[in-house]
Amino acid sequence: MITIGLLLFCMIVTAQEIKFGKVSKEELQEAFYAKDSTANAAYLYRKRRTYFSYDKNDGFMIITEIHNRIKIYNKEGFDYATIQIPYYKPESGSSERISKISAYTFNLEGGKVKKEKIGKKQIFNEKLSRFRSVKKMTMPNVKEGSVIDVKYRRTYPYWRIADLIFQFDIPVKRLAYKVEIPEYFIFDKRNRGYYIPKLVETKKNGKIDFGYNNVLNFSTNVYSINAEDVPSLSKREPYVASLNNYRGAMDFELAATQMPQSTYKNYSKTWEGVSKSINQSKGFGGELAKTRYYKKDLEAFLSGVSSVPEKIAKVFQFVKSKVKWNNYYGLYSDIGVSKAYKEGSGNIADINLMLTSMLRSAGVDANPVLVSSKSNGVPLFPTTNGFNYVICMVDLPGNKYVLLDATDPYSIPNVLPFRALNWKGRKVTKDGWSSWVNLVPSKHSVENTFIGAKITEDLEVEGKLKSKFTDYTALGYRSRNNILKEDVVTSKIEEKYNVELSDFKITNKKELGKPVAESYSFIGEDLVEEINGKLYVEPLLFLALSSNPFKSETREFPVDYLYPWKDIERVSIEIPEGYSVESLPKSEAFMLPEDMGTFKYIVKAQGKKITVLFNLEINSAVIPPTLYANLKDFYKKMVEKQTEKIVLVKS
Repeated sequence: MITIGLLLFCMIVTAQEIKFGKVSKEELQEAFYAKDSTANAAYLYRKRRTYFSYDKNDGFMIITEIHNRIKIYNKEGFDYATIQIPYYKPESGSSERISKISAYTFNLEGGKVKKEKIGKKQIFNEKLSRFRSVKKMTMPNVKEGSVIDVKYRRTYPYWRIADLIFQFDIPVKRLAYKVEIPEYFIFDKRNRGYYIPKLVETKKNGKIDFGYNNVLNFSTNVYSINAEDVPSLSKREPYVASLNNYRGAMDFELAATQMPQSTYKNYSKTWEGVSKSINQSKGFGGELAKTRYYKKDLEAFLSGVSSVPEKIAKVFQFVKSKVKWNNYYGLYSDIGVSKAYKEGSGNIADINLMLTSMLRSAGVDANPVLVSSKSNGVPLFPTTNGFNYVICMVDLPGNKYVLLDATDPYSIPNVLPFRALNWKGRKVTKDGWSSWVNLVPSKHSVENTFIGAKITEDLEVEGKLKSKFTDYTALGYRSRNNILKEDVVTSKIEEKYNVELSDFKITNKKELGKPVAESYSFIGEDLVEEINGKLYVEPLLFLALSSNPFKSETREFPVDYLYPWKDIERVSIEIPEGYSVESLPKSEAFMLPEDMGTFKYIVKAQGKKITVLFNLEINSAVIPPTLYANLKDFYKKMVEKQTEKIVLVKS
């Protein structure tokens, strides 16, 4: 028993002995990450300590100390040798401070551990925006097998504990987090994502020495998280809109304070409290109330317009033409709606609060909707920090409504930018009451394609393609292609499908209320295969899905298509003289569980023509991970069916 106990004690002590600037030969010799051999790099160690420090001038401040150790396995992992530390630094007001940066590169040379320290002149500060900057450094002498050790301190000017993130793009061999909170602060703790390590809660004593025998003793709550072999979370799989929605993490939000000899202050939030607080703020409700700056212009623009639908359309286009998005997100107005209107540029809130105000001024029942963008995660609990975006909603008779976002040049009513399609938003009325609003459309967006083609005597395929795109498929098409020159668009199509194009045309590029249409003539030399006098042709020609996009055996997070959609493809193929049909793929149809999707495939021959109908419908924007196996099998069957060949023989 003594031997076992001593062994366990030694193991614990050894596990704790990870010191900054001390790297072992074993770490440098490690050729790959044992739990994930595909990893190009890994965190050998991630240590974080967050605690409160008292300053006689500023009071309690939050400090976080970071120590990260990164192993580079191959050249593809060299990107992790560039260390970036983003931090909050507005052009005015208090900012975060990054200090005590120290970093080394370690290599094994001639059997000995060699280390090289990064110099202060190699650490650069770069401004990212009016609100954020980044400390950036590229580690010296990085090779395959290098180990990088980095530590720094982050000081916050406000009582907010940054989220504890557990999962990253690369795996973590060992993670050690500790958060120390004085008894005067009460924080709500909430898990996020699918990876949830064990949280251990303990207490320790703390004190503040004010001098002159004046000492304040208090209790500190200590929250510790230790984990090993934390799996990576990266976009290796398709249809992941934002990994932040699924990344393992823990949020801390201030619920209350009880300072010595002070009254108890409750910061706990309900959705109604959050909504009213935001609505009453100067940068939100205060900006909504302003009308003077646009009143005359809007009245002149709406002269003679009486119907609500026409007012919605006109005001929406008026705002889009007047103010362009400056690429800054924001739940609150940045420079103020009046200045944004005058300068013709503003952040998300500047533009969409302006839109809401103008619609109200025009007699339309419009309200702002609080949104968390795709990159910001999903606010599952009442929080003011969970929203970073605002759109406009117009209520119509019959429990109908229209969602509007004037920050995207190609958005239309009820077609929001993709960045805003984050499940649900929170509508806030004039009196501050709120309710949930579904942001994901129920209507299918459609891509409808027709190909009329013939197989020539030279066994080439000549034909013409016509496609129409509606709603979100149209938004995506315009966003991808409207900024490109026509020859770039055609080159991409030729490269993707291995065909030659001519007579290329796009219609309704800027007529946003209409489906965008694309058409072109094509010649394909490799679409027909001749074997022993027989011709083999894929029924959908170059439109067939040739491989299953879903590769992983399992998936822990949903498949996010963003919106329901339909892909309809009709193909008519004229077979060459002297040939007839020997066999056709069998027509088939199958479904996903819970009516989440359907696939129909019909192939027919009549005389010298073969007609093909492909119809794929995805009825749910989000497929839960419990149905991933079904979805993977659904695509597997679909690929197998589409790649079956038409067989033609000489008559």
